[in-house]
Amino acid sequence: MSSAAGLSPINLAALLFSLALVIAPHAQHLPVWIPAFGATLLLARFHLGYRRKPLPSRWLLLAAALAAVAGVALSYRTLYGRDVGVALLTVMAALKLMEMSKARDTMVVVLLAYFLVITNFFYSQSIPTALYMLVIVWLITATMISLQHQAGPPRPAAVLRHAASLIAQSVPVTLALFLLFPRVEGPLWGLPQVNYSARSGLSDVMSPGDVSALSLSDEVAFRVLFETAPEKPSQLYWRGPVLWDFDGRAWRAGQIYTAGTIEYEALGPPLNYSVTLEPHDRYWMFAIDLPSRAAPNSYFSVDYQMLARRPVRARVRYDMQSVPTYRVGVNEHRMQLRRALRLPDGAAPRAQALAASWRAELSSDRDIMLRALTMFREQPFIYTLAPPELGDNPVDQFLFETRSGFCEHYASAFTYLMRAAGVPARVVTGYLGGEINPVDGYLMVRQSEAHAWTEVWLPGEGWVRVDPTAAVSPLRIERGLAAAVPETDRASLRARNRFEWLRQARFAWDAVANSWNQWVLGYNAERQVRFLSQVGLAQATWQNMVIALIATSGIILLVLALLLLVRLTTLRVDPVQRAYARFCRAMARRGAPRKLSEGPRDFAARVSLQFPQLRETVQHIAALYVVLRYGGEKNPRVLEEFRQAVNSLR
Repeated sequence: MSSAAGLSPINLAALLFSLALVIAPHAQHLPVWIPAFGATLLLARFHLGYRRKPLPSRWLLLAAALAAVAGVALSYRTLYGRDVGVALLTVMAALKLMEMSKARDTMVVVLLAYFLVITNFFYSQSIPTALYMLVIVWLITATMISLQHQAGPPRPAAVLRHAASLIAQSVPVTLALFLLFPRVEGPLWGLPQVNYSARSGLSDVMSPGDVSALSLSDEVAFRVLFETAPEKPSQLYWRGPVLWDFDGRAWRAGQIYTAGTIEYEALGPPLNYSVTLEPHDRYWMFAIDLPSRAAPNSYFSVDYQMLARRPVRARVRYDMQSVPTYRVGVNEHRMQLRRALRLPDGAAPRAQALAASWRAELSSDRDIMLRALTMFREQPFIYTLAPPELGDNPVDQFLFETRSGFCEHYASAFTYLMRAAGVPARVVTGYLGGEINPVDGYLMVRQSEAHAWTEVWLPGEGWVRVDPTAAVSPLRIERGLAAAVPETDRASLRARNRFEWLRQARFAWDAVANSWNQWVLGYNAERQVRFLSQVGLAQATWQNMVIALIATSGIILLVLALLLLVRLTTLRVDPVQRAYARFCRAMARRGAPRKLSEGPRDFAARVSLQFPQLRETVQHIAALYVVLRYGGEKNPRVLEEFRQAVNSLR
């Protein structure tokens, strides 16, 4: 049996508290039994240390370790992978506490705590996470310093100041490592495997109510920084998934066909901008309709979607150029046009009859399109965030009964009418508009800006964007969602911006978070090369970066060493020690030098025997010195009396 008396209760509590803070964030990622197992061991270890009871035997710990490994294997069905590694590290760190009886074991636990800090960044790299981990590193460092005091526990405030000083001294080297260490393409240890479904927003399937459900989501889908601002809000159509196949209720993207380039005719000046896309675990990347070139590591489909080659599971930044006014698809392939006319049998008979009457009455596809828009504009259709639920025949029920819907209702019904009338059409989903952050100038496009519209193909014109929502509610296009919906729906949107100070605080925080994303999390290999070229390192190869890193780190360490040396040489001498040194020199001139082994009382006793006439003064000086030097408090009155007594010997 091992002794549990190796640590003082204070040091043990500090170490256990630090480890608990490190493990706590993992509770939301690990199976429930692992945090419970760790908490149990932490409490048990504190109880054993506080009660000075022996630690468990090695055989019991070995059995517990094997059981823990088996539990991890059963929970994850494997012993390989990032999450499995974090789980094993957590349980093994907790188990290590139960055999922590020597200084070496204690340092192992401290180092495990440092390593667990790193693992928290596998799941989140946000500012709050970074600040929380910085506080934990501060506490762990303070605990490690406290463990080195063998004479007795130091004052907590002094230990915390010492730890803060060490961390502050490490900041310049950390900054040099961040800026100069060669970047590796892709994140280290793999990508965070979190659930993106709640954040993905748009889908490749659209049924009534899907888009309106996003209208109250405040999540940022992506941020945009323009070189030149768009001329009008109607240019801010952010193209996303294109939906072709209809089953009577839902629209689906169907098969995606790859295109080399987009053949288009620009009818106006282009827009240049950069997009910072949040992770959504899908392939699509957003750009203003119509993108003129694909972003890096992406490609175009035949329906002008820009798709990433891998699911977007990490924040990505890309520069884009788009032409908001264009002509495209004039020579569209016949197969695509036939695909844009498909309808399920008997899906919406009343809508089919209406479209057939338009085809019999009107001569051109454009006239049919305008007739449908006129119907939406002149008849009592309502644009609302809370549309009524639709049954098995949603198109007919919406067009002829409820006439209340969100953008997906109008886009779906309009596309169906066009196809029923023989006009090729498809549904396009994406986002419309955005909100400028006045703090940093970025346009924030939130999930609440999700939108759906229609593209129809007209002879000689190609694919033409038609937004039936604009016919019902033009304010949606010009002034945004809050201005377009009825007053009863608007109240829920206003709730997010009820207080102006809170709105401005949200803008400020978002600007800070965006700067963190752009310059810290977004500091990739491309941005590193760009930065180093700006500071004079034109040939930013990994060899040059390593040389620059070594040189910079050496200079920083040299400067810190010089500053420490200057501080040590300029420290003020203790006035008590300075006065006592004068006393010792005075006695040395009289022929009684102090020996190195003599304390103040022994020295005073020897001087008193050698110079009896000075006995009273020397004993008084020694007594005052002991009080001032070892009493813990320097009383100004006693210090002055001590100085006068020393000066009287001159």
